[in-house]
Amino acid sequence: MTLLVISVLLYFLPALIAHNKRHAGAIFLVNLFAGWTIVGWFVALIWACVADPVPTLVYAGGVVHYCTRCGMPQFAGGRFCGGCGRAL
Repeated sequence: MTLLVISVLLYFLPALIAHNKRHAGAIFLVNLFAGWTIVGWFVALIWACVADPVPTLVYAGGVVHYCTRCGMPQFAGGRFCGGCGRAL
């Protein structure tokens, strides 16, 4: 039974790593449906480990960053997202 639990956790390791990513649902689906192939599992793992791009917008007062979870604009100096409350 322990071996089964460890095997399932290893199989879904890319999905576990990507739980806070912007494309976590897509990574989970790739892992679920193509993870049984070695290539599909590695694609999901690499996608889960790659950092989310952080778009920036320059305005007259400085630089605006976007929250990686909800996509709401965040101004420089903020510590938490105003939309979802996630730490920046």
